[in-house]
Amino acid sequence: MRNRFWLSVPVLLLLAATAYVYFGSYTSIKRNLAAEITDKDTKTSLKVSKSLFGIPLMNKEVFKASFEPNQSLGEVLTEFNVSPATIAQIGHLPKDTFDVRKLQANKPYTIIHAKDSLRTAHSFIYQPNPIDYVVLTLGDSVEVWHGHHPVDTLEREISGTIQSSLYNAILESGGTPILVSELADVYAWAIDFFGLQGGDCFKVVYTTHAVEGKEAGFGEIKGASFTHMGKEILAIAYDQGEGKEYFDEEGNSLRKTFLKAPLRFSRISSRFSYSRMHPVLKYRRPHLGVDYAAPKGTHVQSVGDGVVIKAGWAGGAGRMIKIRHNANYTTAYLHLNGFAKGIRVGATVEQGQLIGYVGSTGLSTGPHLDFRFYKNGVPIDPLKVDPPSSEPIKEEHKAAYFSCRDKMIQRLAQVREAGQVLAMRQK
Repeated sequence: MRNRFWLSVPVLLLLAATAYVYFGSYTSIKRNLAAEITDKDTKTSLKVSKSLFGIPLMNKEVFKASFEPNQSLGEVLTEFNVSPATIAQIGHLPKDTFDVRKLQANKPYTIIHAKDSLRTAHSFIYQPNPIDYVVLTLGDSVEVWHGHHPVDTLEREISGTIQSSLYNAILESGGTPILVSELADVYAWAIDFFGLQGGDCFKVVYTTHAVEGKEAGFGEIKGASFTHMGKEILAIAYDQGEGKEYFDEEGNSLRKTFLKAPLRFSRISSRFSYSRMHPVLKYRRPHLGVDYAAPKGTHVQSVGDGVVIKAGWAGGAGRMIKIRHNANYTTAYLHLNGFAKGIRVGATVEQGQLIGYVGSTGLSTGPHLDFRFYKNGVPIDPLKVDPPSSEPIKEEHKAAYFSCRDKMIQRLAQVREAGQVLAMRQK
């Protein structure tokens, strides 16, 4: 009996092992099969859900191109079997919804069309910029909707030293023309950019936008330090509830009552003087203004808010605009080639508004702007005007502003002196 029991043990173990292998293999096969089915379903699901601009692409193909000069939307859609009636319907869409007249050459467009020989367009997508797009669904009726790509905000740092001009310094440091313009706007009331000197330097912390890792536009300047003639001027962005402005270390606004100059970039060819040799008349007489040499047609802007009190021909001054800013201050812009639209006596203008174009009318030897400044009717040197600042940081915002200022000062201190883009941080 005992021998029979011990004889059956190996048999039982063999049966158990066989069962384990069988059921284990079955479980493994079942698990693998389930994984395979799940994977197959997932791939199918991904294939079905694959889309572009929110449009499913099953049984469709995608065509991408850019508008050529003088190419119309009708020409593009006709190639994709879109009927004249549908094209006409697009042309009659409300202008604030989709305006065919605003389609620009070299701007990209996408057509999603049927996957057959006719290639009939299902959707047309226009991208006026890297962020925004407009989708036209083409069917019995045209449907329009607007969208935008997810945008990343990247923080950048740049520094540089002026050798020839601000423009060259920023570009040599890895910046862009847009950054030049933005920085000039920030300091327009505080720095005379026609008087920059070699050795003047700057540091800037700013943001740019990116879509799928590609640059998609300028963001804003968050803070800057500009050292001009040995004096450092801070610019800290802060919003007191009325829109972003820039303030200095003490909380005073960098925005003055008047801009430093009526042109953005140029050079001073003649200064305020009570005895200057006139280039045409060839004898000495007072020159009670500042001449800015600039190409014909260069934009001239009002240095402050005001009312136009003269816009017309003024003898030797040529075409002239005169603006009264308040009871004390008046400015004049001489030798203009022409006036901007809407500029006439009685028109109100805002600071920085385009009012005219540089010319060489009247007694002039070449294109330039003769800019004049009057206080209580008496001409004064425009380069020596020191107008008061706009509203400083309000009392209730001081604690928050000074905290923001201190953080930005530390941030600027981390920017290396070398003129180059240093870092990119996703915000």
